[in-house]
Amino acid sequence: MVSHTGLNTKVTLPVTYEDVLAALPRVHALLRSTPLFEWPGLTKLLDFPFCLKHENHQPVGAFKVRGGVNFVSTLNEKERAAGIIGVSTGNQGQSLAFACRHFHVPCTIIVPEKANPDKCLAIRNLGAELIEHGKDFDEAKQYVEELVKTRGGRYVHSANEPLLIAGVGTMAWEIFEQIPQPDVILVPIGLGSGVCGTCIVAKHRYPKAQVIGVQSEIAPAVAESWRTNTTVTTETANSWAEGFATRAPAEMTMEIMRALMDDVILVGEDELRLAAYWILKHTHNLAEGAGAGALAAAFKERDRFAGKRVVGILSGGNIDLAELPRVLELGTKL
Repeated sequence: MVSHTGLNTKVTLPVTYEDVLAALPRVHALLRSTPLFEWPGLTKLLDFPFCLKHENHQPVGAFKVRGGVNFVSTLNEKERAAGIIGVSTGNQGQSLAFACRHFHVPCTIIVPEKANPDKCLAIRNLGAELIEHGKDFDEAKQYVEELVKTRGGRYVHSANEPLLIAGVGTMAWEIFEQIPQPDVILVPIGLGSGVCGTCIVAKHRYPKAQVIGVQSEIAPAVAESWRTNTTVTTETANSWAEGFATRAPAEMTMEIMRALMDDVILVGEDELRLAAYWILKHTHNLAEGAGAGALAAAFKERDRFAGKRVVGILSGGNIDLAELPRVLELGTKL
């Protein structure tokens, strides 16, 4: 567990609660509110009330589609004609491709080589051009930032985009409509758009709620950057949970996290597999690695959360099916 001891309330942040409210009609014009359930099996497992926010029920199977819809819906005619270009390990690419398909905008997505093949197929099925380049997200990101200089189009950074953050903040708005006073909200972190949107809403709706990020122990760059108040990069980020697999933080989301996030918890690779198994067993939902992060963190810190009402974001269900046998094998050994 990594701790943070101060809350900087004097910083003017690039995204506000009013931005989230502005995003609501744009997002809800295309996307329904996702379910928020307390599953008895998970509550019994943890021994405290635990609810899952099912972003795996989105039409692309992940929360990021909220940001894509909000962003693409606000493009002007010139930007729409030029198209957009983005980089992703999969879910952000699906998000942008989904929105671009609806608004008739050309879309190009760069993913790392050996990216989740099912996510890649989904991006293509949504009509986007897919380019595979680099060993990981950060190498793919370097490539796209050079490519856009010659190719043109609107480059959509995966985190440094206020409209993306405001769009995914609608997820937290829905939580507070159903549970006005949660004690804790656990949010997986890739580059942090989800946890930032959640922090912004929580600090407005119920400041006593703790918003805690979750990352993989072997891809901890964002967590360590937040903890040390420096920029930490890692040489690798080889988590099976590709939603966590980033080697460096992003400027905008890190600024918001430092101002508003309460804590961050690191979880192990098998802890994620076990959490994905429990979600499948008790809720009959598939969780991808990062999507299982909230439950993994809740179980790891179950003594800390005893007596509290905890909400976990099931951020996505797009598991690489090649990982499913390992998830099932680990879970059934217990």
